[in-house]
Amino acid sequence: MRRHLGTVVFLLVFAVFFGVCLLYPVGYSVRQAFTEKQAIEDAPPLPDGGQPTRLVATTKHFLTLFRNPTTREGLLNSLSLAVAVTVLTTLVSLPLAFWAAKYRFRGKGVLTGLILVPLIMPPFVGAIGVRHLLARYGTVNLLLMQAGLLREGHLIDFLGGGRFWGVAILQTLHLFPIMYLNVTAALANVDPSLEDAGRNLGAGSWRVFRTVTFPLMLPGYFAGAVIVFIWAFTDLGTPLVFGFRRVVAVQIFDQIDQVDTNPGGFALVVVVLVLTLVLFLLARLVMRGRQYGMLSRAGGGRQERRPGRAHRVLIYAAFLAVFFVAVAPHVGVLLTSVSADWFMTPWPAEFTLSHFREAATHELTLPSVRRSLLLASGSTLVDLALGIWIAYMLTRKRFRGRGLVDGITMLPLALPGVVLAFGYLGAFRLGPKANPLPFLVIAYAVRRLPYMVRAAVAGFQQTSVALEEASLNLGAGPVRTLRKITVPLVSANLIAGAVLAFSFAVLEVSDSLILALREKHYPLTKTIYVLFTRLGDGTYLASALGVCASVFLAATLITAGIFLGRRLGELFRAS
Repeated sequence: MRRHLGTVVFLLVFAVFFGVCLLYPVGYSVRQAFTEKQAIEDAPPLPDGGQPTRLVATTKHFLTLFRNPTTREGLLNSLSLAVAVTVLTTLVSLPLAFWAAKYRFRGKGVLTGLILVPLIMPPFVGAIGVRHLLARYGTVNLLLMQAGLLREGHLIDFLGGGRFWGVAILQTLHLFPIMYLNVTAALANVDPSLEDAGRNLGAGSWRVFRTVTFPLMLPGYFAGAVIVFIWAFTDLGTPLVFGFRRVVAVQIFDQIDQVDTNPGGFALVVVVLVLTLVLFLLARLVMRGRQYGMLSRAGGGRQERRPGRAHRVLIYAAFLAVFFVAVAPHVGVLLTSVSADWFMTPWPAEFTLSHFREAATHELTLPSVRRSLLLASGSTLVDLALGIWIAYMLTRKRFRGRGLVDGITMLPLALPGVVLAFGYLGAFRLGPKANPLPFLVIAYAVRRLPYMVRAAVAGFQQTSVALEEASLNLGAGPVRTLRKITVPLVSANLIAGAVLAFSFAVLEVSDSLILALREKHYPLTKTIYVLFTRLGDGTYLASALGVCASVFLAATLITAGIFLGRRLGELFRAS
């Protein structure tokens, strides 16, 4: 019994944490969506004069929801957006990943590093800068007019009728590195002898890829595709900045003020939850139901080929073209942050650094930065403690329900931030409204825990258990062995996971926008959004903050990449 005490304690703590912080707010949303208050007839009135009520099961909230054409349009727009972004990220990342995995050419390390640059800016910050580029008389239209490709009356309305594709393109430019990381890792694990066998049987390169390579890399592809689809489906910040309000995430955001009176918001949350979880679980089920065993490990016999001159030119051109297009939002934010006058001209007419000075001294800025750093530090400490414990139990212990624990741990990757935040807002009543800071710490920790667990698991899997067994044989207890032996050996992975968890918590969008309702509680991302909506210099100040946030996130991603290397992509996997 004593031997299993540690496992029992772990399962109890795990159940309490995820029960209170994840399952309870989600369950509350489900209950509110399926119940309504009904007056009890012939019951004496309450002391305050109100009529006694009871909760009864109902589905009318969903019927009302789907009868509303605006809601139907929002769901359809979100699904269409997610499909479009998933297809576009696939088209962009698949050839780049194939060339990176299969060919050896000069400068490959630099080019693959450039491809990851779009990760350094949250897409809603990029949307702020892109507005200058894609406005009716913005950079793109004015340059096309100067080139004679457009006339005055035929300008492209990216921010009006074309907002759907504006959001889709911006999300694609931010999310394709996640797909690229997963596809590259999957291609690297394909046994080259199977591809050689296909070629020896007379199949051409395209047929070998279609019938051998792509089926074998499907697990990695689906892992990236699920993350991209869910992220695009539930993204809140980008549609808000673009003014594309008829999507499901923004419609949930618009229900914040009615969370205590209108159950329609909870019904919409449940619809989103069901769609995302079904997709997440279906992908895991499909991947587990198929066999992907190979004759040998890919790394052992893989030989990278040298492309011919024409092929090499194509590879360089493709990588650089994707890079320059992908950094356009970053350029837009940077130019906006340093522009003194930018109206009816392709580029700013005057430059200034005053917006950075104003942003640094603004009454909202410094308090929100300090607040975000403290919140992110708290959530990262929670992730670090839980992540080490969970990863240790998953890799070093055998117990019933280990697969369930792993699945629940990864569940926040499939759980949209708007769902969790809206659940906190309703389940804990006045708590988030009075002081949302503890709930923000919990929300940040739950959402980013999978990154920490994945990083720690990767470290534990690379560390031999022989050293731990030697420590135990010499009389050290499990806790001392973990603290003195195991944790120092996996410290690089833990640092990388903690750095990513911290940086993404600082720049979390959905939880911050929904839970921080008062100015004195605004974190950094809420401040950026509030400044953006302010008339006058609001866009310039928001862009200046966005540039600072991007520099910060770039530094953290570079740090994580140094420690994790190619295993960085495993942190962005849903399975």
